[in-house]
Amino acid sequence: MSKKEIVYKVLEHKETSKIPYYLPVTPPARKKLVEYFGTDDLHSALGLYIFMVSPKGKPLYASPNEYGPTITDEFGVVWTTSDIDRGSPIGNPLKEPNLKNYSFPDPHNPSRYEGIKEKIEKHKNLFIVGVIGDLWERAAFLRGQQNLFMDVYLNQSFLEELLERLTEYNSVTMDYLVKFGIDAIFLSDDYGTQKDLMISPEHWRKFIKPRLKNLFEKAKSYGVKCMLHSDGNIEKIIPDLIEIGLDILHPIQPEVMDIFKLKREYGKYLTFEGGINTQNLLPYGSPEEVAKEVEKTIKIMSKGGGYILEPGINIQADVPLENILALVETVKNYPN
Repeated sequence: MSKKEIVYKVLEHKETSKIPYYLPVTPPARKKLVEYFGTDDLHSALGLYIFMVSPKGKPLYASPNEYGPTITDEFGVVWTTSDIDRGSPIGNPLKEPNLKNYSFPDPHNPSRYEGIKEKIEKHKNLFIVGVIGDLWERAAFLRGQQNLFMDVYLNQSFLEELLERLTEYNSVTMDYLVKFGIDAIFLSDDYGTQKDLMISPEHWRKFIKPRLKNLFEKAKSYGVKCMLHSDGNIEKIIPDLIEIGLDILHPIQPEVMDIFKLKREYGKYLTFEGGINTQNLLPYGSPEEVAKEVEKTIKIMSKGGGYILEPGINIQADVPLENILALVETVKNYPN
C-alpha cells in the first residue's frame, strides 16, 4: 500500500498498520535536518506521507540576506523578513474600509502555477495537498488585525465584500490546482487564540462559515478532500466545520484544546492532523519524553483511523535535533 493509499484509508476512518505523518519545518530546523541527513530531499529522508504545493507568491520564509529587511507579497502586504520564521505583516494596503482603489492580484496568472505539475509528478506516491490560500487571515493582513476587528462591528458591508472577493480568488486558485491532480485543498485561516475564538461564534458564522461552505462544496464537486488550518482554541465551531463538509482539521494544538476529548466527540466525523506539543514538549522535553508522548498520542488518536501525526506548529529554531529525530523515529516505527 502506497503512502497516498494509507492516508486515504485513514480519511475513511479505518485503522492502518502505519501511521501517516508530516513535519513542516522553519529554516533553522530544516538546516539541522539537511546537515544530519546529507540531502535536501527531506520528504524522502524523513519518510513523510504528505506533499504540499502552492501557487508562486511571496516565499513563506524570506531571508533578509536575499530580500532585504522587508518583502511585499502579491496582495501588496509588506512583511518583515527573517532567517528563523515567517516574519510579520507590517504594511497593510487597505487603510480604509473600501475597495475602490485596491486591485486584487490575478489568480489566472499562469506564472503562479509554474512547476507544480513537475513537483506533483515527483511525489505522486504521496498525498498531495494544494494550498488555495487564506480568507479571514488574508483580510487581517490586508486591513491590520485591529481594523478588521472594528470592521466586524462598524463596516460589515465592506467586510462581506472583502471576504467575498477573497473567496473568489481562492476558488479560481482551486480550479487550477485540481487540474494537476491534487488529493485535497488546504486553507490556512487562523480563528483562535490561546483561550478562545478571535471573534464571536455568531460573527464567525455570519462572515466566514458561508464562504468556507462554498469552497468546501466546490472541492467536493471536484472529488477532493478539504483541509483547514487554524491555530488556537476553535472548539466552539468544530460542529459547524463538520456540518459544512470539512475532512481534515489542522493542527489541533494540544496546549489550548483537549485533543483526546476532540477525538471522543468528533473522531467519527473528522480526521485530525497535528496534536504534538510544540510550546513545551518539543523544545524543552527530552527525546525520551518526546517518544513517550508521541506513542500516547498515536495510541489514542489513531483508534478507528482518522489521525495524521504532526506537530502543533512548524518545527521552530528552539527544537533540538534529537527531539525532531525522536518524533520521527517513534511514529515511523510505531507500533514497536
